[in-house]
Amino acid sequence: MTSSQPPVRIGTRRSNLAVVQAEGIRASLQKLAPTRSFEIETLHTLGDKDKSTALYSFGAKSLWTAELEEKLNSGELDVIVHCLKDMPTTLPSTCALAAIPLRDDPRDALIVKSGLPYTSLATLPHGAVVGTSSVRRSAQLRRLYPHLKFANLRGNVETRLAKVDHPEGEYTCMVMSAAGLERIGLKGRITQYLGSKDGGILHAVGQGALGLEIRKGDTATEQLLEGLADVGSTLACLAERELMRTLEGGCSVPIGVETEWVEQGVLRVRAIVVSLDGERAVEETVDGEVRVVDEAVRLGREVAEKLVRGGADRILGEINETRPAKE
Repeated sequence: MTSSQPPVRIGTRRSNLAVVQAEGIRASLQKLAPTRSFEIETLHTLGDKDKSTALYSFGAKSLWTAELEEKLNSGELDVIVHCLKDMPTTLPSTCALAAIPLRDDPRDALIVKSGLPYTSLATLPHGAVVGTSSVRRSAQLRRLYPHLKFANLRGNVETRLAKVDHPEGEYTCMVMSAAGLERIGLKGRITQYLGSKDGGILHAVGQGALGLEIRKGDTATEQLLEGLADVGSTLACLAERELMRTLEGGCSVPIGVETEWVEQGVLRVRAIVVSLDGERAVEETVDGEVRVVDEAVRLGREVAEKLVRGGADRILGEINETRPAKE
């Protein structure tokens, strides 16, 4: 028996990864509400339309979200499925983050050009070229592996892989989200998982998680999405997002984080801010009791304030001052 209610319209970007993620959310919602119908609508965002400019040069914090939010606010969409790391920490006043489902692997991953023998960052030869569009990744890697070179690499997952694998291409390897590769069936291309214990770099705020955005006040959709929320993932991600909000950093600045539940109700937050050249860094690790949202927010703010006292605000200020103008 089908419902007489109108379909729930799910919006996402047009990349293969984005569509796969939205289809996963649709399937989960269908199990929660088997009599409802769900439709997926895709569109290009600013970040999709300009695939050559380095992400750092944009400066915009709504690079992947603004066009979708316009359709959400107009009533053409009911929910947007985002990679949480692409969502600004401060949303438009008309929108709300309704749910964060169970988080996938938040780590970055190294993918070596097909046919090359290297098995880790440490085994890459002097002058090897790492493809990445992320200043967070390149800044941390410059600090740890000064023998490597870095080149901008944009495009969807498949495009980036093709550029890296091209026999005459400049790239020795690339670094991207492990979860993104795993979601589209490319786990086998991962050469090395990168984290604080291996490879040494910390991931982006919210990486590996999805964020489900709705119109503020749409209680019917909010109640529907509550069934997809994961408490542990939500609290960890909200701590990370508050850390970034306090530092006023967008997705194009070198802020790395790592969160883990060290025991029941105790969250450990590691964070680092690195200068673009990798020469200076400020790091903090704080354990805090986190059982509710307010405690997660408080812990994220505490870590950010410690980073600021260590000089992180000066590093981020210099980065924003030197950011090239985007016409």
